[in-house]
Amino acid sequence: MFGDCHIHMILDGIYYRDAIDAHKGHVCDELIRAVLERYARAGIRYLRDGGDAFGVCQRARILAAEYGIEYRIPCFPICMKGRYGGFIGRTFETMADYRALVAEVDRNGGDFIKIMISGLMDFDRYGVITSAPLTEGQIHEMIHIAHGEGFSVMAHVNGADTVLAALEAGVDSVEHGAYMDEPVVRALTACGAVWVPTLSTVGNLIGNGRFPDEVLERILDGQLRNVAEYARLGGIIALGSDAGAYCVYHAEAVDDEHGYLHRALGDDTDDLLAAGEEQIRSRFRRDL
Repeated sequence: MFGDCHIHMILDGIYYRDAIDAHKGHVCDELIRAVLERYARAGIRYLRDGGDAFGVCQRARILAAEYGIEYRIPCFPICMKGRYGGFIGRTFETMADYRALVAEVDRNGGDFIKIMISGLMDFDRYGVITSAPLTEGQIHEMIHIAHGEGFSVMAHVNGADTVLAALEAGVDSVEHGAYMDEPVVRALTACGAVWVPTLSTVGNLIGNGRFPDEVLERILDGQLRNVAEYARLGGIIALGSDAGAYCVYHAEAVDDEHGYLHRALGDDTDDLLAAGEEQIRSRFRRDL
């Protein structure tokens, strides 16, 4: 069974505010253990959390050992104040603030840095991303600072130009990566970063009535085409579902994500995903 290289323990796949509120003020071990038990029963032994500002992923890493699960964390996602991610991460205004957050991750034993450099896909409008991305200069400086402290960088990023800026800055993994064009797919292949496309965040919404299916299907089809081309070019791809996102449920989302990836990768799916997970496991840790 594959691991899940992108989850959020704090979220439940239903409603993010209620899920976060359940841990505010006091992290709830009972909720964390229930989720870890689901992963353990499913035979999932590796999890990479995208982090949260409330201490849930840090507690989950401690408890995960009891379930035989290797659990890697960034402590919290880092985002610029006023941009996407503030509901779950820690924010900064200046690069001095950002450096202080990176140092805090270091003190708290984080395994890598997670940065938020774009918004989400707008599932009502094809091609639209929900908030402005960071500038090329900001992206470069953030990744440079993290690398200088010995961290790999996991980046939430959508949009061809913004993905390209992250690649040129040396990002280690691209999370989501919606709306890449062919030149950016080739650049992603050439740079050796790992792509975690989180197809379940789109595919699992189709048919539930919240968003227009024609928009969702168009987004998913584009992602599947890019995944197929990326694999054909020799790119490194890993299974990550973004479990905890709306309609993406812990443990069962591994099968969902595998199914979507199989549509693009065919008979080579398992070999490609095993190689990608090995890359994630080796790059996103600091206890070597």
